[in-house]
Amino acid sequence: MGKAKTRQRARRWLAFGIGVAVSALFLYEGLKGLRLAEVWHDIRGVHLGWLTAGATIYFLAVWGRTWRWHYLLHSLKPIPLRKLFPVVVIGYMGNNVYPFRAGEVIRAYVLRRNEGVSVTASLATIVVERIFDGLVMLIFVFVALPFADFKTPWLRSVVFFSTILFWGAFLVFLVMALRPQRTRRLYVALFDRLLPPALALKARGLADHFMSGLENLRRPRDLAMILLSSLFIWLTETTKYWFVMHAFDFRVSFFVLMLMTAVVNLATTLPSSPGYVGTFDTPGIKVLVAYGVPEVVASAYTLVLHAALWLPITLLGFYYLYRERLSWQDFSRAQEVVAEELGANEGMPIESEADA
Repeated sequence: MGKAKTRQRARRWLAFGIGVAVSALFLYEGLKGLRLAEVWHDIRGVHLGWLTAGATIYFLAVWGRTWRWHYLLHSLKPIPLRKLFPVVVIGYMGNNVYPFRAGEVIRAYVLRRNEGVSVTASLATIVVERIFDGLVMLIFVFVALPFADFKTPWLRSVVFFSTILFWGAFLVFLVMALRPQRTRRLYVALFDRLLPPALALKARGLADHFMSGLENLRRPRDLAMILLSSLFIWLTETTKYWFVMHAFDFRVSFFVLMLMTAVVNLATTLPSSPGYVGTFDTPGIKVLVAYGVPEVVASAYTLVLHAALWLPITLLGFYYLYRERLSWQDFSRAQEVVAEELGANEGMPIESEADA
């Protein structure tokens, strides 16, 4: 057991090192050749009223995320929004300050502690969130194209590979949700063939819980509601980009900001340091420069926007962390809880499917 934990810790720190290296590379690419004193001058000249308005409206998007998660969880357990909101904020704070994107796991852990919902089942709903976020980013790109056409090769590459990734993941999860019995027969046979009996049993328990978190994908109405709430979330977040833009002396169309929202958030799926340093900033700068914004101004705007997205929810997350009587140790404990659930569950029944 000690050796296993040591190997796991080594893998996590390797992933952390790779993330920091990727962030450093992106940040260097985004800021190289710039006179940082000029960037700082533009940052100092920001109009605080518009910046405050942007930071405020962002929490409307956070409330939208809370409602979407509430809807995704309703097949597992109906949970009031007022109880879910602090959990969502703690999760996003965790992603901003803790390595390995542990915020998603801590969110599921706090939900289990407060409401008794299985960690692996709630993690499945969080994966569904991420897939729909990616799909909405692609919708933004294709909606913006007639109004903000792009010709740079790297933008086309981002869109091409993201389309394969997110549409592929969505279709796989949709098939799993619509064919639960067949899916279970497949993974049970796979685990039994490839894993030792004890480990196969644990893997089935995890997969069964994960399947229960995909239940909402079986119903067209639920799919529509998840998509609509995701559109609301990201249109609201793009509105924050628009408010923060008015804190600077440049203007682009809302469609360009939709494109920027899509590209920076698709880029943050890459490994990076906590808070998506570099992977958020450099693509944002490059998009604005492609639409005629001076590089110094684009850099100042993107850095301030990133800070305005990072700081308010992080501070509120620390407040809720204290109010929930959680500590940094709970971030590590969350990982252990996932392992405990793996060992504790021997499998659970999957509902019959319509075409069985």
